[in-house]
Amino acid sequence: MNILVTGGASGLGAAVAERVAKEGHRPLVIDRRPPGPEGAGWQYCLADLADRHAAERAVHCLARGAGGLDAVVAAAGTDACGKLCDVPARDWDRVVQVNLLGTAAVVRAALPYLKAAHDGRIVTVASTLGLRALSDATAYCASKFGVVGFTRALAAELAGKVAVTLLLPGGMDTAFFDGRDEQYKPPPDAQLNRPEDVAAAVMFALSQPPGCEVRELLVCPSREPSWP
Repeated sequence: MNILVTGGASGLGAAVAERVAKEGHRPLVIDRRPPGPEGAGWQYCLADLADRHAAERAVHCLARGAGGLDAVVAAAGTDACGKLCDVPARDWDRVVQVNLLGTAAVVRAALPYLKAAHDGRIVTVASTLGLRALSDATAYCASKFGVVGFTRALAAELAGKVAVTLLLPGGMDTAFFDGRDEQYKPPPDAQLNRPEDVAAAVMFALSQPPGCEVRELLVCPSREPSWP
């Protein structure tokens, strides 16, 4: 399978791309920077998902170069923590542009290839904070609540044509929290999931037989504070 992964140079996206390659499939990566050494030989395209046109071009470039797409995993994401009045408007907007609008742009561009595959699959990545809101997370929650609604509507729209899975991960041990103020970082004793384990769940959704879909998949640490 040719599996396009956004955010595939780091974090969950990189873990998914590695799992895809390990399972004998071909990862196609979109990110703002190239994959690391573990991704040597992967096909990739540099693009900022906040730029819709760049995102669309990247999808078409990779799909045409690989001879089509079998699946898309929209794992790219960003955040801007803080009170609504304290987060610069440009930073706040970028969270929604990358997490929600970037996801929609990639899926829209990929749909013709996925329909042509006859068993195409889409996995969008929301968050437990796409179901439960927290203070100082208005941008992130707005974007991830949006991904939840977008994906549920998309699943209804594409029923019988392209399989759609909504992934709702809890906290993961990635660089996602780097650079934040200490108050917005997980505490030292936080139990976070390994991205490799969440990637295994993604591969499970992608590996279902034709006509079978995992519509929603919530994966979180056993002591996840943001769920339920």
